[in-house]
Amino acid sequence: MTFDKPKMAIVGAGIGGLTLALSLLKSGYHVDVYEQAAELLELGAGVQLAPNGTRILRHLGLEDALLAGGAVEAAGKEVRIWNTGETWPLFDLGEDSVRRFGAPYWMIHRGDLHRELLSAVVKLAPGSVHTSHRLASFDQSGDGVTLHFANGVSVQADLMIGADGVHSVVRNALVGERKAEFTGIVAWRGMAPMNAIPESLRRNVGTNWIGPGGHCITYPVRGERLMNFVGLVERSDWVKESWVEEGTIEECQADFKEWHPHVHAIIENAGTPFRWALLQRSPLEKWTVGRVTLLGDACHPTLPFLAQGAIMALEDGIVLTRCLDAFEGDFEKAFDRYEQLRLPRTSAIVNGSRANIERFHNPLLAYHAAAVNYVETEWQPEKVRQRYDWLFEYDAMQVAI
Repeated sequence: MTFDKPKMAIVGAGIGGLTLALSLLKSGYHVDVYEQAAELLELGAGVQLAPNGTRILRHLGLEDALLAGGAVEAAGKEVRIWNTGETWPLFDLGEDSVRRFGAPYWMIHRGDLHRELLSAVVKLAPGSVHTSHRLASFDQSGDGVTLHFANGVSVQADLMIGADGVHSVVRNALVGERKAEFTGIVAWRGMAPMNAIPESLRRNVGTNWIGPGGHCITYPVRGERLMNFVGLVERSDWVKESWVEEGTIEECQADFKEWHPHVHAIIENAGTPFRWALLQRSPLEKWTVGRVTLLGDACHPTLPFLAQGAIMALEDGIVLTRCLDAFEGDFEKAFDRYEQLRLPRTSAIVNGSRANIERFHNPLLAYHAAAVNYVETEWQPEKVRQRYDWLFEYDAMQVAI
């Protein structure tokens, strides 16, 4: 069956769901977004947006709003040894990113990105985002999909996209619950005021502090007023996969006991830190059943070791919209082509992120001479290009449909 501009129901008003909604609205689709939360709060911490992500946000017309709202254009990224602070360039960004990849590299608070996506969607389609709608179940027929929510409301749509995150109700209903394995890594996050940390850290660069059994990521957000901190450490006594579980500064410091004073200066000034266990899941082999498909973390949750999780959701949204347009309402062909295009890339990113655990946490980093040799070997310019250029060069607006 074919139809023109089907009515779309998106489950989940996160970054992926809102990006898809905005892209579909700009292509003339009727869109409704259903979110389980009663209020869309400013959750999370920082997000790194490589050129393959920022070119999408530019395409959607959000560049000016995001820069005005605090996005920081990165001048570069660097690698530092955990205890000495010795530093090597990872890659140049700024003008070099625009010259090589046609788009900048931004560092942004997740809440700022979410706010501007939501604003753009609501501006185009007032009333299209429905909070307090937790999906309980759904059923589909030859004519459409019926969504049943826990608040007693049921709605109908032509097609449904599950963008409801790592604990996706839609995914579990389509393909069954996926086994998650604890990586043995616990993550900490927090934000420190820039004026409260050492002056030498107050730069618009992203830093990977790497060490034996752990690593830290730091970069500025909110117009360089805040330093985002994510610390990852190997430990086996915390397996809760929640972004809103509070810890203490003292416990976070203990996890990075012998790390450089600059790392501790950030932790000390980051307010109440939050922690969560990192779980890994194997990539799905299929995302679609009938009139329902998946997007973002619902179908390819990844470890945060390539800074591509949010960007994959942006790419999904653009590619899915283009597939629906290209096949003129034939959703079966559109969904099939969407899977064909996205499965190999997202699986490669999930697997590449997993491979970075050993690279960032290598035991050799415990010994100074070995650590220096290891960094100089693993972060040779050619190796860096092999690991990152294929990510940054991808253009979701130009990939052949």
